[in-house]
Amino acid sequence: MAARRWILTLTCDDRVGIVAAVSGFLAARQGFIVDSQQYADLDTGRFFMRVVFTAGGPDFPDDTSMLRDDFTAVAERLGLSWALVPAEVRPRAIVAVSKGSHCLNALLHRRQIGALSVEIAAVVSNHDRLRALVEWHGIAFHHLPVDDAGRDEQEAAIGRLIAASGAELLVLARYMQVLSPAFCAMLDGRCVNIHHSFLPGFKGAKPYHRAHERGVKLIGATAHFVTGELDEGPIIEQAVERVDHRASVDEMIAIGRDIEAQVLARAVNAIGERRVFLNGGKTVVFR
Repeated sequence: MAARRWILTLTCDDRVGIVAAVSGFLAARQGFIVDSQQYADLDTGRFFMRVVFTAGGPDFPDDTSMLRDDFTAVAERLGLSWALVPAEVRPRAIVAVSKGSHCLNALLHRRQIGALSVEIAAVVSNHDRLRALVEWHGIAFHHLPVDDAGRDEQEAAIGRLIAASGAELLVLARYMQVLSPAFCAMLDGRCVNIHHSFLPGFKGAKPYHRAHERGVKLIGATAHFVTGELDEGPIIEQAVERVDHRASVDEMIAIGRDIEAQVLARAVNAIGERRVFLNGGKTVVFR
């Protein structure tokens, strides 16, 4: 059996000695660093770090609570915002979807083969079309229809489901509803969306139609955190595919579906592996 691993993530105002303090803390407890990445944003003065470590000797305190308690003094001295979790603990997520199944299918397939770094607690949808698919995978499906008059109650129902399931993340897997500013604020940094365009270009509806009209040579998809401003949230992951003048709108859409599924899955996995940090209006994503 592989030795247990922990993931320590932290961010703070940049200063001398942060890496030394973290590595020294682990060395003093016989912790063995497996992977360490850090980034200092010279424009904002913020520092970001992700460390994966395991026991490196018999005196290592193989207890998460003890490690957290011991590290608190270091965190307070350096003014860290930090988290320490066992690497095997996967964040719980609620997936929201409408009628399109390609992004949901990509997540479900990765879950089935053990390649998804979050636990899907439930799937919610404003349509009932994908119930059989979701329940076949043994996941709870919640049909929550929505119209303009009942939008607040529908979002409140999603919020209650998030709270009851202990979900850390809401994944919009081609969920074709615009969330209210209040709901976006409640889920700040916890809601990720896939947009079928290479943002910031062609925001909003029917981007492939507008891209086709403009004769673009690259189409793509963007996974980003959701904010109250439509399609303006911090970008997590993107990918593109080259096309030419022969591509029809339908062909662009078909290519785009594949890109969307891949990009959303990569973004969700990065979040689940604690590799994504908010940095103002953008992100730091460790590879």
